[in-house]
Amino acid sequence: MSEEYQPPDGYRGPLLERLVEAKIRTWSVIQVNKTDGSHYEGVLLPRSIHTSDDYLSIKVDTGYNIGIQLPDDATIKEVGYNAGSYQIPEKIVEKTAGLPNVTLLGTGGTVASRLDYRTGAVLPAFTPSELFSAVPELIDICNLTPKTLYQILSENFCPEYWIKTAEAVAKEIEGGADGVIIGHGTDTMSYSGSALSYMFQDLPVPVVIVGSQRSSDRPSSDGPINMMNATTLAAYGDLAEVVVVMHGTTSDNYDLIHRATRVRKMHSARRDTFRTVSDTPLGQIKDKEIKYFKDDIRRRSPKEDFHLNTKMDERVTMLYFYPGMEPDVMHAVIDKGYHGIVMIGTGLGHVGKPMYEALDRAQEEEIPVVIVVQPMFGFSHLRVYETGRDMLARGVIEGKNMLPEAALPKLMWALGQTQDVKEVEKIMHTNLAGEITQREPYSGFPIFQGGVPNFYDNYRNVDRLEK
Repeated sequence: MSEEYQPPDGYRGPLLERLVEAKIRTWSVIQVNKTDGSHYEGVLLPRSIHTSDDYLSIKVDTGYNIGIQLPDDATIKEVGYNAGSYQIPEKIVEKTAGLPNVTLLGTGGTVASRLDYRTGAVLPAFTPSELFSAVPELIDICNLTPKTLYQILSENFCPEYWIKTAEAVAKEIEGGADGVIIGHGTDTMSYSGSALSYMFQDLPVPVVIVGSQRSSDRPSSDGPINMMNATTLAAYGDLAEVVVVMHGTTSDNYDLIHRATRVRKMHSARRDTFRTVSDTPLGQIKDKEIKYFKDDIRRRSPKEDFHLNTKMDERVTMLYFYPGMEPDVMHAVIDKGYHGIVMIGTGLGHVGKPMYEALDRAQEEEIPVVIVVQPMFGFSHLRVYETGRDMLARGVIEGKNMLPEAALPKLMWALGQTQDVKEVEKIMHTNLAGEITQREPYSGFPIFQGGVPNFYDNYRNVDRLEK
């Protein structure tokens, strides 16, 4: 070994002693042989500092990482060395005459991330240019200009970033972009998309939010397909809304186009996690072809009418009602100086009677309380039961069938326009960006979207066969 020996990162105890004795380093290509005849070969990876220390972590030829326990009678030796390098070279591509001009704004998230082998966590590490290099097919779709806004994970995306992102998008549109893509973490994508939908007035081009459920260095990453489909829509789609483009099935068959104010992340890990709730997706992208499912899509329009309204009151919070909830929770929110509350109520939008005194106080202090429902589907209806009527008498505003992810930024935006509770109520009851549907279509339930119909059809076929 020419360079000074460094013990492998993250290993401890007797296992570390054996690795040091064998002069095995991080990134060594090692062979492990056990007395039961099992044999392993791969690259020794740095270990997470937060897990147990009795196994090796190696990357095998298939590209996957595996853990191997090392008994005392097992042998281990180095057969090669391959220093880890995860930097993808940035690629500069000349513009092609006649192709649409699209800007990719990177904010972080899994779509622009990779695995940190020190902790086993996913970190925002790729720049947009690196991602562009990783998906060379984008070159043939449009003139793509990647720019980095932030490198944060989506749980750190706060209203301050919504405003900055809206301003950055507006700058690109005013500079001549035919479409804008926002690379965003999936966890809070719906909140950001909703907030942007309210801020953009007379949007002239597509603003496409895209993400990935699996990091770009994993063989099963959905990032490249999502990015290609998002780019296709931003460049050629006759659409002028804020939308989310993500996998429609667990395979790489197609992506769905979701209106940002009506989409929710439905599963923590599945690649087809996003579903349009209480409505149908706007469309589908497959093999560079765009197919629309709805007629109420806002189409591209002249850029001269476009303007921003980013006034927001960030002193808005959200409370989830639960049985036995005491009014002191809402009192504490009011004591802390919050100006608005989104309450997620049971059934048709109810809270328990002990909460009434807090609702009375909110009404007296002119703090709007907007109620949305805990069930995934359906409208808030406070005129059906006595509880609802009591809540209406205390000034509670029905949130209709807005998703919580859409209601929270909308109340912030409404309070940014006016502090008058009656005017706030009018804004909350106005369908600004498709966040409220007049009625739920039969195809608005998730079983009719994405990969789920495959199960549904198979289930029905089995049922018929049994009969």
